[in-house]
Amino acid sequence: MDTLIFTHPLVSRLRRFLLMGLLLLFTLFGPTMAAETPPHLKLMIVDSSQGEPYQTVREAMLAELHKQGFDSADRLTVQYHSLASFSGPARHIWETVQRHNYDLIFVNGTVATQAFRDLALGTEIPIIFAAVTDPVGLGVINDFEERQYGNFTGVSYPVDVAHRLRFIRRVMPSASRIGLIYAEMPQSESYKRWLDQALQQPEFSDLDVIYRSVPYIKSEGGHIRMAQLARRHIEELDPQVDLFLSPNDQMGAQVPYAQTVYASASKPLVGLGRKDVMDNWGATLSVYPSLEKMGWRAAQMIIEWVDTHAISQIEPRRAEVGVAFDLEKAARFNIKIPADLIAQAGDNVVVLRNSPP
Repeated sequence: MDTLIFTHPLVSRLRRFLLMGLLLLFTLFGPTMAAETPPHLKLMIVDSSQGEPYQTVREAMLAELHKQGFDSADRLTVQYHSLASFSGPARHIWETVQRHNYDLIFVNGTVATQAFRDLALGTEIPIIFAAVTDPVGLGVINDFEERQYGNFTGVSYPVDVAHRLRFIRRVMPSASRIGLIYAEMPQSESYKRWLDQALQQPEFSDLDVIYRSVPYIKSEGGHIRMAQLARRHIEELDPQVDLFLSPNDQMGAQVPYAQTVYASASKPLVGLGRKDVMDNWGATLSVYPSLEKMGWRAAQMIIEWVDTHAISQIEPRRAEVGVAFDLEKAARFNIKIPADLIAQAGDNVVVLRNSPP
């Protein structure tokens, strides 16, 4: 026997009313609920080479992403590469990005940025850079004063040349001759050009920079060999100069160069980074770009892109600046650090410790 089910007309109307209400709720709030689902980010990281400054920037960038919730495999996929200072491997990495649909590329350093400029400028893949000496000269951004219209943005590396010279003048007011030994790299050439332009200004007319260069050695250990090649120039310039200035390149950013100057010269070294002083590499003082803040800023840019998907609206930024002093070495070189600069350095002051061997 068939079973008959009788429904009262009032119950039928109530069911239709509930169904329409559910449909209305989904229409109003369904898209919002979907948008609140945490996104998954596929991130390709490409360093110019291993070591500093790229390691600290990369680690700070990833640490900030983790703090912002990209802290698990379902939120973040990362693939890491180092170019070992060669641009050639970038082509294979670029093919991987396209083949496996990576969302964004983080390029760390001038060599990596230049390589991906040649491969990816003007494409739809967003690229955020850090630790790049001259992004305007490379042609990946227009300038630092306006929003961009391409697929690159990021954080530049160097401390402004005039700022660095004024820092030297504050700490060593009687110094007039500066020794600068640099590696023959694109970022070194840009920095040398800026330095020559600054020396034309009246406030720096009494300063003289004596340049020497070493070949650019392309390998993960190239900075070690370049520092070895720099030794003869250090010894040659030592009687002629009042101080040495670390170059704005891969040789100047890592420990062997500072150690070589300290071991080979009788004049102080003004370092390129915080670690030059605080990790006892050999520099007496440093005015430096904050690598931790550089990485933090790059992470904020990545998060902004995740939220907006508009890389052209994310303004490029210059590095934030800090100072560091080794008072033990300063005393050795008869350098008296002004009290306001000591205060500015904060914890970045070495009061007493053994000198490097």
